[in-house]
Amino acid sequence: MFSAILLSWFVVSLPVVAQEAKAYSAEGYRLSGLPGVYFEVENIPAEIITAEGLKPELPFVEVVSSLDKAQVHVVMRGEKKGDKINYSFHFFGQRELAGLQDELTLDLPEGTAAAEVRQELLSLLKTGLMRFVGHSAASRRLQVKFQEKVKPTAVNDPWNFWVFSLSVNSFLNGEKSYSSKDLYGSFSANRVTPAWKIRLSLTGSWDKSEYRYGDQIIKSTYESGQMRALVVRSVSDHWSVGAYFSVSSSTYNNVELSLAPAPAVEFNVFPYAEATRRQLRFLYRLNVAAVDYREETIYLKTRETLFRQSLTAALELKRRWGTVSLSLEGSNYLHDFRQNRVELSTEISLRLFKGLSCSFNGHYSRIHDQLSLPRRGATLEEVLLRRRQLETSYNYYLSFSLNYTFGSILSKIVNPRFGGTGGVSISISM
Repeated sequence: MFSAILLSWFVVSLPVVAQEAKAYSAEGYRLSGLPGVYFEVENIPAEIITAEGLKPELPFVEVVSSLDKAQVHVVMRGEKKGDKINYSFHFFGQRELAGLQDELTLDLPEGTAAAEVRQELLSLLKTGLMRFVGHSAASRRLQVKFQEKVKPTAVNDPWNFWVFSLSVNSFLNGEKSYSSKDLYGSFSANRVTPAWKIRLSLTGSWDKSEYRYGDQIIKSTYESGQMRALVVRSVSDHWSVGAYFSVSSSTYNNVELSLAPAPAVEFNVFPYAEATRRQLRFLYRLNVAAVDYREETIYLKTRETLFRQSLTAALELKRRWGTVSLSLEGSNYLHDFRQNRVELSTEISLRLFKGLSCSFNGHYSRIHDQLSLPRRGATLEEVLLRRRQLETSYNYYLSFSLNYTFGSILSKIVNPRFGGTGGVSISISM
């Protein structure tokens, strides 16, 4: 009799318990659905992690395309420290999750395989997101498992951190009254470690054009070549020393051959480890150039040795709302301080709202150091075709771009076939 009464009570109470559980799944949490997460990746190679590539890996959150739609903002950074790479994840709660913050870091040996780094970072990312997912009703559908820790294994790099690039391009086009031939080639070799930065590049360009106007035929040729090298040694958290070296030739600049070594020293007000967030660098360079000119210059020179100094101040700030960079450079020749140049450059990139962002770029130069101008001047053809450098006291450029992205933010499918990531984008540039 007691068992029958107990069973009857359980059957009657079951709908009530189910209703209470259903109410609890929506109440008592800051979020009733999955938290929206906006990812910002800094200084981590795309083959390891991208915001789009995280979608299928994180089914317990919604990866959103703009900061305005997110309850969680995650900033992922990679920084070289000694013989290791330090990965830091910064978590910022927004909107319903405002006030929640966290930071997780992980050190991996430099040279660790990309697949292994990705697996370690995904594990760290999932751990950091749990604090925020715990404030959503979706947390009731999660299970927590414990696995034995697997230590990352260092992998020897057969290229010793060297990265090479080779490019050759040619272009031929024409019509009845016009023909053009272009050839361009480049080669670069770069090696970057915490202690050293080495950059080498070699470029060459040749262009020949022919114009027919009635019985008149106008021929125009352009040639240039350049070899550049940069070697930088890290001294401390704030100081670096190095040297530039260049070999160049250009018909546009009236230079047959120029050899220019340039020792340099740089001071960063902030530690270099904070470069992904802020920099304020001062770079001093002393350039020694031995120059042979193609034609006699306006100063009656066919060759000369020039000493030139320059000082550059560069500021870069990266924030959640965007990026700002500003640089100011002044230079002059030591034999005549009136031969000088001042250059100002700026770049501003802003996240506005709901997928809308804009960027602004500007550059201005005040020029009083054109020592290589040919004495004979320039022909009309050279002026119209811009085959010869002309006398000027300034130059500038401005650019503005506006980008708006919208569409579905819920899809977790990533399909790399034929390139691109889908979606709709509108871009306006001026």
